[in-house]
Amino acid sequence: MNVQKLFLGLLVFVAFVLYSCSNNTDQKSAAQPGNSERKWWKEAVVYQLYPRSFKDADGDGIGDLKGIISKLDYLKSLGINVIWLNPIYQSPNDDNGYDISDYRNIMKEFGTMADFDSLLKGMHERGIKLVMDLVVNHSSDEHEWFKQSRSSRNNPYRDYYHWWNADRGKPPYRYSLFDINHDAWRYDSLSDAYYLHYFSRKQPDLNWENPKLRNEVYDIMKFWLDKGIDGFRLDAFQFVAKDTTFPVWPQGFEKNFIKYYAMGPHIHDYLQEMNKQVLSKYDAMSVAEGAGNSFEDAHDLVDADRNELNMAYAFDAVDLAKPGGYSVLKLKEIFSRWDSAFAEKGWLSIFLANHDQARLVTRFGNDSDSFRTISSKMLSTFLLTMRGTPYYYNGDELGMTNIRFDKIEDYRDMPTLNEYKHLQQTGGDIPAFMKTISFSCRDNGRTPFQWDNTTNAGFTTGTPWIKVNPNYTTINAAAQEKDSSSCLNYFRKLTQIRRDNLALVYGKYTLLDKDNPDAYAYTREWNGKKILVLLNFRSKPVTVSAGLDVSKGKLLVDNYGGLNSGSQLRPYEAVIIALQ
Repeated sequence: MNVQKLFLGLLVFVAFVLYSCSNNTDQKSAAQPGNSERKWWKEAVVYQLYPRSFKDADGDGIGDLKGIISKLDYLKSLGINVIWLNPIYQSPNDDNGYDISDYRNIMKEFGTMADFDSLLKGMHERGIKLVMDLVVNHSSDEHEWFKQSRSSRNNPYRDYYHWWNADRGKPPYRYSLFDINHDAWRYDSLSDAYYLHYFSRKQPDLNWENPKLRNEVYDIMKFWLDKGIDGFRLDAFQFVAKDTTFPVWPQGFEKNFIKYYAMGPHIHDYLQEMNKQVLSKYDAMSVAEGAGNSFEDAHDLVDADRNELNMAYAFDAVDLAKPGGYSVLKLKEIFSRWDSAFAEKGWLSIFLANHDQARLVTRFGNDSDSFRTISSKMLSTFLLTMRGTPYYYNGDELGMTNIRFDKIEDYRDMPTLNEYKHLQQTGGDIPAFMKTISFSCRDNGRTPFQWDNTTNAGFTTGTPWIKVNPNYTTINAAAQEKDSSSCLNYFRKLTQIRRDNLALVYGKYTLLDKDNPDAYAYTREWNGKKILVLLNFRSKPVTVSAGLDVSKGKLLVDNYGGLNSGSQLRPYEAVIIALQ
């Protein structure tokens, strides 16, 4: 009898275990959609905040940390859950903070470390994570490392940077993105040598071949992660690895400098070392600026099995926008190609604007009075319904536009000013240049955030570091708060829809009506749920052939405020429909 009870008990236990395993497998399947397990950084909506232009609390005309703190409730109301904060470290500000002189201190214009601690605490209390820029392709020439490095050829910090002694002759030409003469080698008389700078003369490139330098970087990362930040965006990191023999490159290589500069020797060794020593020890998000020259490059950066980074973002799409317009077919081809390449492994960033670009609605939409609002909403719909982590730049939720300066004196962007001087010196076409930068210069995306219709758009009580766009009297957050149909409130709807529908995060992406030159249509499908997205990228009505029955679908949102039945989309119309 006891043996029978024991046997029956054993059967019950085995059945329970089998049921539990089966049930857990189902839960795991639901919890691990797409190409890998669920992660907070995959489900995030990242809001990029440019601190210099966001909100000034002390009246000096420069945005600061206390200004951001005063707007934390606004940020939470957007429905975003990660903020990428552009550099706030101590800097002489040659390149608006991307030239760092002290990686462990706060730029005085922005505030103090106590202000930073308060900001981080306030963000975490509101469920918002913080990702900071890690700028370690180069430092400032005012960093103590460089001061030591340039002092003599035998200084212990000499190999923290790339030097070419003048007694070897002139170094092989390297192109600089920001230099007035486009020359990345700068002669320094103190040690009779040239130092390398891919960017500004005041941004000497760090030597990642040196393990001491790498350990310095890892210690800096640990310093900020131990303070409680949630990750890093690695600025210009695809350029850190160099062939330090500096071979001669073909004439004209600068026309495709990424091919020569990106993903150099040992970069994956460096990233795997960084992951092992730092990133693997924290629940931190990591993203690389740039994805190399190929899908293989990009995969190697973000394939979880390789233990390097979480995600990367590529510039193929953002480079499409030109003053004369762009091809919607090409836009679809780029995003579909990248999605296909990462369908099984790795993760991507989705973006069309950031601090290095002009305004989203001006470049990819239509910033005329007739179409600014509706096209801005359409672009937001696109960004928040694609597979990958969306990155959204501050002010785009209001549909802020290019300011289009007509005088060079109004610009503050160092590379733009240097290129203007270069053209002056070489007899270049200045009028054509001025026309180009009115569309593309990144200062267009750096004008102060437009809070309300008071003086200086409510950004500062002082003189702003760069002019405020005059259209702030009509385009501002205060006015849009009161308007249920505003860009701002539409963006809030989109972030809620993305949170409520994980199919928009992990779901399979399928392009529809591929050859349509005006409309972009696709589905996202996951766990039995299918969502249709229809987008008109033109200022005219267009017909889209999705090939799906939408009669029983549920409208999630339409940027016109109501579903337009039929296959024709109104100018810049965006529709999201849950089909099942």
